[in-house]
This record gives sequence, C-alpha cells and structure tokens, in this order.
Amino acid sequence: MEHLAILRDLQATLDYLRTIERDLAALPSDLAALDTRLKTIEKQVAEKTKALDTARTHIQVKSKELVLAQKDEDRARAAVKTTSQKVQYTAAIRELDEKERLRASTARPLKALETEAASLEQALAALESERATLKAQFDELHAIFLEEHANQVEGRKKLKAKQAQLEAKLAVPEVTRFHRLAGARQGRVVVPVENGACSGCHVKLRGPFLFQLKEAKDAVACESCQRILFLP
Repeated sequence: MEHLAILRDLQATLDYLRTIERDLAALPSDLAALDTRLKTIEKQVAEKTKALDTARTHIQVKSKELVLAQKDEDRARAAVKTTSQKVQYTAAIRELDEKERLRASTARPLKALETEAASLEQALAALESERATLKAQFDELHAIFLEEHANQVEGRKKLKAKQAQLEAKLAVPEVTRFHRLAGARQGRVVVPVENGACSGCHVKLRGPFLFQLKEAKDAVACESCQRILFLP
C-alpha cells in the first residue's frame, strides 16, 4: 500500500499548503485595495490592447484602400488634363468627381481609426504609468506583510518542496489526473470511508466494493465520484 500512502501524504501536504496559501492571500485592507486596483488596471490594459490591435489592423486595411483610391483619383485627374474634346472632357470630369468622393469616403474612416488608435495609446500609457506606481507600492507593503508571516512563508516553501518530492514518485499521468480531480472536487482527492460511504460524495458503497477495498493492494477509486478511498 506504499502507493496509497504516497497519495495520502500528497493530499495532506496539499491541504496544509492550501491553508497557508489562504492565510497569505488574506491581505490587510490597504494591500487588498491595491491588489484590486491592480487587477482592474490589468483587465483594462488587456481590453484596450485588444482594441488597439484591432484598430491598427483596420488602419492597415484602410491605408491600402486609400492608396489605391488616391491612385485612381490621380489617373482620373491626369485624364482630365489630357482630354481636349468637350464630350470626353465632361465624362472625365464626372469620373474625377467620383474618384474624389471615393477617396474622401475612404479617408474619413481612416482618420477616425487613427484618432481612436491615438486615444487608446494615450489611455494605455496612463494605465501603464498608474500600474507601475501602484505595483511599487504593493510590492513594498507586500514585502512587509510577508516578513510578518515569515513562518508561513517558510512553511509554504517546505511544503512545496515536499509536494515535488511526492509527485516525483508518481507517474506523470497520475499526477495530472490527481490535480485535475482536485480542481473538480474542491481539493479533496484522497478521502476515507465513513460509515460504509465515501466521505467525499457521501454515496453508500456496495458490499462487494467494500470487500474489494479491504483486499486491495493499490489505490481504489470511488465508483461515484472517482476520489481515491482508504479505510481509516
């Protein structure tokens, strides 16, 4: 049952680690306010960066369209200058007017996009400046906070080292499955049998399954929730 012992030890290690992580995440009000603001800024930066990338992509497209529209207008203007016959001249003027309108209709949205991009760049610069200032403040106060919780910080370090040692004794797919199950089961992967039921999902276990569990040489999973069971 050495394999089950490793899994139980890993579960206990992660339980202790979660407790410490929860305590270290319980920031005082001033730090919590800074952390909240930093997360808000990071979200705004991500949104504005995405909007800026979109605007720049559209600017590239519209710029190419404007170049083509300008070339068409230049050709139409050249045709006006080289046309001498009255009928052809009138047609050339109408063609030039149309090309000018098309070029203008392309230039307007391009100008709007350039204005939008410039506004987004200014907003991003302001956000980045604020984020840098707040991050410096947060780091300074957080360092003090961690010094005040030095024992827990050291405990976390030791527990992480123990976690790595235990996981090294297991196959990689098993470690992956363990953490996937932990994420889906509120962190509880290895649980005892209590009163003939899985203490994780509280489903009553079948008699033959309990017998199998007693005789098992390796870890046995609950038929209902897939948690790993052990008899206390």
